[in-house]
Amino acid sequence: MSDWPGRRRGGSARLPPPPGAGVPGFDGLRLTVDEAEESLAEAADRLALPKSLWTREDFNLLAISGGAAGGAFGAGALVGLTRAGARPHFAIVTGVSTGALLAPFAFLGSDWDDELADAYIGGHANRLLGGPLGPALGSLLRAEGLERLISPFVGERMIDAVAREHAAGRRLLVATTDLDRQKTVIWDMGAIASRGGEAAVALFRDVLIASSSLPGLFPPRRFRIEIDGEAFEELHVDGGVSTPLFLMPEAMLRWKKLGRRLHRGRVYVIVNTVLEQAPRTTQPNLPSVLMRSFDTMLRFSYRQALGLAATFCAGHNLPLSVTSILDDPNNGSMLNFDTASMKRVFDAAAARAEAGTLWTTPVAEQRAGLLDGFRPW
Repeated sequence: MSDWPGRRRGGSARLPPPPGAGVPGFDGLRLTVDEAEESLAEAADRLALPKSLWTREDFNLLAISGGAAGGAFGAGALVGLTRAGARPHFAIVTGVSTGALLAPFAFLGSDWDDELADAYIGGHANRLLGGPLGPALGSLLRAEGLERLISPFVGERMIDAVAREHAAGRRLLVATTDLDRQKTVIWDMGAIASRGGEAAVALFRDVLIASSSLPGLFPPRRFRIEIDGEAFEELHVDGGVSTPLFLMPEAMLRWKKLGRRLHRGRVYVIVNTVLEQAPRTTQPNLPSVLMRSFDTMLRFSYRQALGLAATFCAGHNLPLSVTSILDDPNNGSMLNFDTASMKRVFDAAAARAEAGTLWTTPVAEQRAGLLDGFRPW
């Protein structure tokens, strides 16, 4: 068995998936039920030690959703919070899809804001992925555009910084979807970073790419391993296929000790799409139908996921703060990577953060009709 999972690209015939639930080569990098409890319990305990032993911090958790080009909203929100001097320090950061790309920057804090802004409004997405879906479809179907978008921002400097924060007890988690097993896989990105070296950088990038690989637009990511000399492959796609957003591994949501561990904590959720209904005239052509269908799918899946998150927080007496994109016809589709459109979304989020109007609560969301049928309190 090799020390690190290999990587395969292209359209060649794939290898069979590995047998069994445990996959050698990923030991300590992906959180099983038991590993999740142990890892997050350690994080909570270390950050809750007395000041004489450790800097006491509120145990804040940030969950960042997918949303493709809507990730510019999350980027603007974080940068705006920095400008306002109101950016929380997060003990746990989780990300899915474009939220996975945002998550390392959110995890590392305000010192990375310049890189974060450049990643989303520096014109790279428009150049590598194209603008509206129609003319960009050919490039979107190639993995190279996504790889070239991510790679310059994820190098040894980022990996080393994530590893240091992981050693301090904080956790950075990213979700992908294992197509063969039809299940969510939670990757401990700090554990990957802690391995160090080029292999850690490569795997860190591959997980982010896999989590962002929306089926039909980007090819799935292959993770190759060897077991007793025999080669196998796992096929992973966008984490949003199975988990639109997550606070922590599912098993942890039922952890009896969780309420005590998260004492003085607060949960923040960034939803990189529009939650309210946004009536539009849809043109009867393939690009328009695809973009409109994608936006609609995001809206309903994230409303449901947000309802579950609010139920969890209500059950543990955890304050919950939520933000999402406000409806504006000028925003364009979440599949439109036009720089001007993304900058509008970025600037609007930053302005709301600076004005102190970024966050709302599930009660306010319910009253606005965004969480239909949801009654947390």
